[in-house]
Amino acid sequence: MQDHHQDELRQPGERVFLSAEWRDLVMLNYKVPPSLLQRYVPPGTELDFFEGRAFVSLVGFRFLRTKLFGIASLPFHANFDEINSRFYVRRKIGGSVRRGVVFIREIVPRAAVAIVARLVYGENYSSFPMRHAVNSSPLSGSVRYEWRLGSEWCGLEAQFSGASALAPEGSLEQFITEHYWGYSTRRGGGALEYHVSHVPWRVWASETAGFHGNADALYGPELGAIIRRPPDSAFVADGSPVLVFSGKRIS
Repeated sequence: MQDHHQDELRQPGERVFLSAEWRDLVMLNYKVPPSLLQRYVPPGTELDFFEGRAFVSLVGFRFLRTKLFGIASLPFHANFDEINSRFYVRRKIGGSVRRGVVFIREIVPRAAVAIVARLVYGENYSSFPMRHAVNSSPLSGSVRYEWRLGSEWCGLEAQFSGASALAPEGSLEQFITEHYWGYSTRRGGGALEYHVSHVPWRVWASETAGFHGNADALYGPELGAIIRRPPDSAFVADGSPVLVFSGKRIS
């Protein structure tokens, strides 16, 4: 596994673009054929595997206390939900490896947030009406995130029980939560790389979790069929403060 303690550190010359808290994360994880993801892999990176398998995750969470460049956010844009679909890549730099995520689709309720993310990071953001329901205690609870597509509500949810714990070393939960870089393909060629810093999260295992709604409309028939099936793993994470740093182009 990656040296996640080193990845949490701020890299020389990095400038904070966004600070926020990510809270109440639902993470549904699906094994997928690598061939399904190859067209999304940014130049300069390669697919990252857990025990020889490629994974796609559908993730819902709450963005809280969001600030750009360390200053106060715009009114009504500090707190909002996000749902994203993502997979995992790695980039080799000399003798080290940076493990990161690539987003296939991201959903937020605020058009301004989607526009900024598309312009700055080239991410595939869409804006839809959204809602959430978080009911939790230290030992049990449920979390649900939904967006409205036309007249239909689509979303993901998970129920959990038991005590939370840091993801065990070498576990799938650690693999999913501790990729500290983001990558996106640039229209003019190459890719954008940016660093995301946060402490390791505590997680609750979930035995009852899944997606509901029209998956094909946003993700296409192949990926939609995978997301509609029961996830291969699911868990809820508590989250933490995060820093997202300005990106740089790589070839």
